[in-house]
Amino acid sequence: MTTETITTDAGDARVTWHPAAKPRLVLAASHGAGGGIEARDLAALAAVLPAHGVTVALVEQPWRVAGKKVAPAPKTLDTGWRGVWPALTAPGLPVISGGRSAGARVACRTAKELGARAVLALSFPLHPPGRPEKSRARELLDAGVPTLVVQGGNDPFGRPAEFPEGGHELVEVAQADHGFAVPKRADLTQEEALRVVTDAVVRWTAALH
Repeated sequence: MTTETITTDAGDARVTWHPAAKPRLVLAASHGAGGGIEARDLAALAAVLPAHGVTVALVEQPWRVAGKKVAPAPKTLDTGWRGVWPALTAPGLPVISGGRSAGARVACRTAKELGARAVLALSFPLHPPGRPEKSRARELLDAGVPTLVVQGGNDPFGRPAEFPEGGHELVEVAQADHGFAVPKRADLTQEEALRVVTDAVVRWTAALH
C-alpha cells in the first residue's frame, strides 16, 4: 500500500494505492459526503480486488484532505476528480471510475469526458431521503459507459426498486442501508452483506477488458 498526494485545482487530493501483483485494471473509488475511504465497502474492495487483477486506488477528495467537515458543491468535487485522473491513468491500464454516494455521482458525471472504462456506483444517492421528486437518475443514465450499481435494499437515498430502467446493472444488498450496514435481525451477517458487494464487483470486473 502506498499513498500519493496530488495537487488539483480544488486543492491537494490523496490517493492510497492497493496494487495487484498482475494488474489488468485500476478501480479508482472515492468516498461520499459523510465519510472517508475507511467506509466498509471501499475497505472491503481494497482488500479483495487486488487478488483478482484489479489495482484499487482509493481517492480522498481535497476537502477531506484539508480536514473540512462539509463537502463542497458538485462542480468542485468534479474538479478534484479531474485533477487526480492523470495519476490514476499513469499505470497505463483501463480505469474504472467509481465511488460511493456523492463519489458515485462524480464518477457518473465525468466518466465519458475522462475516458473511464466503466463506472462502479456504490450506494448511488438517487434522491435525498424522503424527496423522491428530486431525482438524480439522469446522472446515472448519462454515464455513457458500462455501469454497475450496488445498492442497499433499505437505502433511504434510493431503494433498488426505485431505479429507472437503463444501461446499468444493479445488484441489491438485501436489508442494507446507505452504508451497507445490516440490522442485527437481518437474514445475513454484516460480513455476508459485504461479500455480496465484493462478489458482485469481482464478477463484473472479470468481464471488463
